[in-house]
Amino acid sequence: MTPLREDVAQAFAPGGALAQADDRYTEREVQQRMAQEVAAAIDERRALVAEAGTGVGKTFAYLVPTLLSGKRALVSTATKNLQDQLFMRDLPRLRDALQLPVTLALLKGRASYLCLHRLSLARHSAELPDRWAVRTLAKIEVWARATKSGDLAELEGLDERSSVIPLVTSTRENCLGSECPEYRDCHVMKARRDAMAADLVVVNHHLFFADMALRDSGVAELLPSVEVAVFDEAHQLAEAGVQFLGTTLGSAQVIDFARDMLGAGLQHARGLVSWQDMASACDRAARDLRLAAVGALREVRGSLKLRWEERAEQAGFAKALQEIAAACDCAKLGLESVDELAPDFAKLAERAAQFVRQAGLFSGSVTPGRVRWIDLSPHQARLVESPLDIRDALREQMAAAPKAWIFTSATLGDDERLSWFTESAGLDDATTLRVGSPFDYPAHARLYIPTGFPKPNEPGHPGAVATLAARCA
Repeated sequence: MTPLREDVAQAFAPGGALAQADDRYTEREVQQRMAQEVAAAIDERRALVAEAGTGVGKTFAYLVPTLLSGKRALVSTATKNLQDQLFMRDLPRLRDALQLPVTLALLKGRASYLCLHRLSLARHSAELPDRWAVRTLAKIEVWARATKSGDLAELEGLDERSSVIPLVTSTRENCLGSECPEYRDCHVMKARRDAMAADLVVVNHHLFFADMALRDSGVAELLPSVEVAVFDEAHQLAEAGVQFLGTTLGSAQVIDFARDMLGAGLQHARGLVSWQDMASACDRAARDLRLAAVGALREVRGSLKLRWEERAEQAGFAKALQEIAAACDCAKLGLESVDELAPDFAKLAERAAQFVRQAGLFSGSVTPGRVRWIDLSPHQARLVESPLDIRDALREQMAAAPKAWIFTSATLGDDERLSWFTESAGLDDATTLRVGSPFDYPAHARLYIPTGFPKPNEPGHPGAVATLAARCA
């Protein structure tokens, strides 16, 4: 048994570090088995795919050997909620229990952090839709003076669907980088510096694939080089990768661009270009694209996925794409004529050029080896072209950076090789482990299927679930 595996066994043993730190700790053979397999994968720098049912305690099963290894590590999750849980609760508890001098960092995507430059633009914007948005912006401004992290999750009462959030956060397309007047105080850059200096960084799957894409293009490295990479909620990894590694063109993106262009133009170059006309043309083209995607549908509730062939062959759809390209190309020329006046204009011109390219891509045939579809919601249409799976991308990443790769979730397949997950992720040679749940499901579980229930993507779903849970308790 290696030193790491011995340390792991001692940590989980009766009277060990975990038991001493929490008198509610109970030994679980399945948890220790998984922890030993994770430790072995770390020692041997190989890939492990572990399915661990409810009640196994998989979070501690991968965190304990990862921390005890002393190696720099990355832990990726599917959701911000689990990110926060790991960073704020589980990792500090384990660090204290194991008495390890480990530095931790939490890194989210740009949309999670307040952008000080865009906050200053929003302050003078005429685009706030209603008095609630004005109140929300005022609340954000007060909070902005006190926050150190800039993580909007800190702000109590802020609805993550608020129309104000896109106004005060940046995207890869509209970020000014080192030319931003607020660059020295940038919350995103501070979070990245903290991540580069940390022993363990908690990220999410989307950010992992963002780093993969940017590193491959030579633009930047968002995340530190690590020796251990752990993916919790791995059953959602393929979906996140396919979305990010693909190409998208959304009507909401173009509308946001039109709003940003109008705001920057009126602030920095009023009267020099027909800002209102250009913005209106882009906005109108984007709305026409969504209408073309809606087609004959009378009403759109929640989110729908439409087959590409259902809309692409219609004349109105092709015309809408042409209008997007024409409006954005006109905007690009106007922005380039004043790009020396403010750094915002050069970045806006790049966004316009990208929309022109994307409209051209979706006007042509599907790229070989990829698939297309349309995501349709009440507020936007999003055209997507993505690879069929993440096999090639993940294999390239793993070959370029030999390290321990741990993939875990409660459900990854229905056979010993966990083929549902390993085949789509290109992990044919990975070691697999299935650890059953210690729960007595027949004695403690019931299945109830309600009728007439709101769908998960409808506004009334959370309240209906809460009401039903209260009735069944």
